[in-house]
Amino acid sequence: MITQPATRDADAELISASLTEPEAFAELFDRYSGMLYRYVSRRLGPGGPAEDLVGETFLVAFSRRGSYDLAHADARPWLFGILTKLVSRHHRTEAARYRALRRAPVEPDVESPADRVAAGVTAQAAGPGLASALAALPAKDRDVLLLIAWGDLTYEEAARALGVPIGTVRSRLNRGRRKVRAALGDTNPMLGEE
Repeated sequence: MITQPATRDADAELISASLTEPEAFAELFDRYSGMLYRYVSRRLGPGGPAEDLVGETFLVAFSRRGSYDLAHADARPWLFGILTKLVSRHHRTEAARYRALRRAPVEPDVESPADRVAAGVTAQAAGPGLASALAALPAKDRDVLLLIAWGDLTYEEAARALGVPIGTVRSRLNRGRRKVRAALGDTNPMLGEE
């Protein structure tokens, strides 16, 4: 979870300020574009689609900033919600990516050589099955699972991002996890032997 320093303006304050000083909105881009890019590039692959969707997310957010609920100091769930809706338009691309990952798993970004080797072994073993399981999930379940796993949102933030009750997030996440676990042979490859 990202913690915000006390001296930093709340996102809601920046959005409010941007109504009279549009350049204030640039601070939100600086804060969150990298996070959104990492999330969407994991879903759709790096490059063109990811960059385009992050840019489009901020264009949509900027155009809708007047309707932002200023009671929410943190704009991350709002931005992830916009991005998730944009990704849903690219669902076919995402499903094709998971099918491709089934055939050729992507090496994850890790810090040290030892971590790279360990993660590579795990990814090689679990990657195709995980990609297949993600591709098979209904889009709504996949959205919740990935917002929490890759977007690092809380249940409450995911609910706000998707505009659904928290109970819906919990049920979709439970269902998604259960289906992924079943597709992986009821094991968690990140934990080793169960």
